[in-house]
Amino acid sequence: MNNQALFNFLLRIGDTNLILAQRLSEWTGHGPFLEEDLALTNIALDLFGTSRSVLEYAAKIEEKGRTEDDLAFLRGEREFVNPLICELPNGDYAFTIARQCIVDAFQLHFYSELVKSKDETIAGISAKAIKETKYHFRHSASWMERFGNGTEESHERLQNALNFIWAYTEDVFATDAGYNELIKTGIVPEMAAIKSAWEKSMNEVLAKSSVSKPENVFMQKGSLKGIHTEQFGYLLTEMQYMQRAFPGAKW
Repeated sequence: MNNQALFNFLLRIGDTNLILAQRLSEWTGHGPFLEEDLALTNIALDLFGTSRSVLEYAAKIEEKGRTEDDLAFLRGEREFVNPLICELPNGDYAFTIARQCIVDAFQLHFYSELVKSKDETIAGISAKAIKETKYHFRHSASWMERFGNGTEESHERLQNALNFIWAYTEDVFATDAGYNELIKTGIVPEMAAIKSAWEKSMNEVLAKSSVSKPENVFMQKGSLKGIHTEQFGYLLTEMQYMQRAFPGAKW
């Protein structure tokens, strides 16, 4: 087995959850009402938990003496490989929900296949994550319907959010040569099948929400090469401040 390919794959999953959780945590204390404030905070905690488990395993695979905290707080911008969609600023609540629904739908189908991984650790992490992801997707999909079928303004805000975010959806499914090697060993699933299932789920959500899927969109890519949006550097600065200001600090 190619340990470097496995390490890179684990970083991808760990970073996806870590960065999206960081964005969601920015809503803590600022949600539209108390129940939603708590809901997004709990979803963020679920994602942080998954990220910690994955990055802990990644550090073990790397065998360089690093910990999950080192991987989260002591890597530079170009070393992160999360999909670009995860780092997009929250915008209004409709934007956050649209972004979340797109990622939730992906993770729902991805973890459903990843539980079959021949790597027992990955399968175990995925089995726990899929239980949480089912709730995440149910939550975000229901809010998509509320916004889409609510007022004229809520519908417009949701459609505008989708029009902007859709350019970042292709990057979610990006793979490289290392990922293809892991497919051959039965560690990861074929991404084409995941994308097909995701498209079906998203089409159903969009239809129920009375909004349209953007067409002829130029797709933004580059996350696997460490290429990020302008806002990512600011996110990392805030997320990593304490560890960099006080190295090795413990609560």
